[in-house]
Amino acid sequence: MDLNGTLMQALEMEVMVSQADLVEIKMPVNEKTRQPIGYLHGGASVALAESAASIGALLNVDASKYNIFGVEINANHIKSKQNGWVIARAKPVHIGRTTMVWQIDIIDESDQLIATSRSTIGIVEKRNF
Repeated sequence: MDLNGTLMQALEMEVMVSQADLVEIKMPVNEKTRQPIGYLHGGASVALAESAASIGALLNVDASKYNIFGVEINANHIKSKQNGWVIARAKPVHIGRTTMVWQIDIIDESDQLIATSRSTIGIVEKRNF
């Protein structure tokens, strides 16, 4: 998967596990992902969560025939973090014909829960125009 020129590259995300039933992505907590007051930005956490769910969804479709798009995402931020790493661990809750639902837990290097998220992904057939 080519991350060049993507948000994932800009936020220094690294795909660790890439399977149809589990995706894990690591992201540093640094000057690119912190709020001005020095804590992990909630938007960076959500970007990490959606990236993990989207990769997982893509692994569950024929990418030559379907596109996947985030339809909805929510997040609960449980604990703050100022440095180190966070890891998104995404698992499918539902894999359907036109939608998928993914549960994403974001943990730190000590396995502490930092945030939890749920994402709905739309599956759209590619069209030739």
